[in-house]
Amino acid sequence: MTASKALGTAVLLLLAAVSTAQEDFEPAAAEQPDTVLQLLEFIRVEAEEGSRLNRARVERFREARNERQRMLEAVTRELEAEHRRSADFNRRYEQNETDLAQLAERLRVRIGNFGELFGVVRDVAGDTVGEVLNSLVTAQYPDRVDVVRGMAQSEELPSLADLRDLQLMLLEEMAQSGQVVRFTAEVTDPSGRKTLGEVIRIGAFNLIHAGRFLTRDPDSGAIQTLPSQPAGRFLAMAEDLEDAAADTVRMAIDPTRGRLLEMLTHAPDLPERIRQGGYVGYTIIGMGIVGLFLALWRLVVLQRADHRIRAQLRRPTPSADNPLGRILGLYEEHGVGNLEALALKLDEAIMREAPILERYQGILKVFAAVAPLLGLLGTVVGMIITFQQLTLFGTGDPKLMAGGISQALVTTVLGLVVAIPLVLLHSVVSSASHRLVEVLEEQSAGLIARRAEDAPGDGQLG
Repeated sequence: MTASKALGTAVLLLLAAVSTAQEDFEPAAAEQPDTVLQLLEFIRVEAEEGSRLNRARVERFREARNERQRMLEAVTRELEAEHRRSADFNRRYEQNETDLAQLAERLRVRIGNFGELFGVVRDVAGDTVGEVLNSLVTAQYPDRVDVVRGMAQSEELPSLADLRDLQLMLLEEMAQSGQVVRFTAEVTDPSGRKTLGEVIRIGAFNLIHAGRFLTRDPDSGAIQTLPSQPAGRFLAMAEDLEDAAADTVRMAIDPTRGRLLEMLTHAPDLPERIRQGGYVGYTIIGMGIVGLFLALWRLVVLQRADHRIRAQLRRPTPSADNPLGRILGLYEEHGVGNLEALALKLDEAIMREAPILERYQGILKVFAAVAPLLGLLGTVVGMIITFQQLTLFGTGDPKLMAGGISQALVTTVLGLVVAIPLVLLHSVVSSASHRLVEVLEEQSAGLIARRAEDAPGDGQLG
């Protein structure tokens, strides 16, 4: 109990005593005297009664004073005891502060190199947490993440058991990197449907399920099928591994532990590349398809004409199903006339057959020349789009410029891809048609020369 509390208690006791005295003082009710003797007796009685009441009141005041004095003395003793207790607590607090500082210094001295060891262990444990979270081995053993994470977040010195667990964790990661293991896990396909099936883990490099490559999300731990799978030869290797009965099979692994496969999900495929070219790209592709079919059709026609011309060279009688046969038929029809007229008729027949053999070569040539020009047009349009994005959004996000740059590059590539084959095909078709025309001219010249030998007099022109 404090000094203020004791003083308040004493004041309350004094107020209670005064209140009691006032309540006890009540004038005595007496009858009114009629005579002097009665008045004298009344005064005497009143005086005695007043003296008795005063003595009783004084006695009560003394008892109350003594009681209050005893209470005050008790409160004072309690206050002094509390002061002594407070002083004792202060001394003990100061002593504890001194002891704590001495113990902390002693702990620092005794820890010594263990503090550095603790820092190294925490750093290694922190690095191991990242490795374990991103490791494909964790897909098979998901609970091991909690062990190494607790060690990395601990504020206490690691125990020998903690160090041994960390060592075993690192050794397990190295050992599992060289193992091909089959285990059962939940696999999420690109549509979000989850299935429980057998998963093959190739060290810490690849996960395979149903002939498809998988990836693991480090945050959620979910095993997901890659939306974009690698080339068909790699998928064939994955199927061979699942059905493997021998000890060794050929298999491709991702040395970056899934990063290359993850990049496949962001890499555009052929249809997406074509869409990046826009309307200019579609125009170039359409021109290339038309030119390709036109060139192949002309090659088939020329090959058929070449085959029939060769067959005509081996036959003595002319046939109307080939250019040479029609020229020979014309020679037989007009072979008895003037040599100059015959030569003109044969030249006319060759001029009539040559355009048929050289048909649509001009269109192929135009397609081959226009395709790179369209590619250049797409490049200019793509650069215009890129600069518009730069003007509107600045250079903060390079992805905003990707659309225009992709159109510029894709259209250029498409123009070259279409133009180069068309130039080659035009050269092949032109060479084939020129060769056939040369055969016709050679045979026509031979016919004129033979006719001139048979009739020398008729061979003089003019």
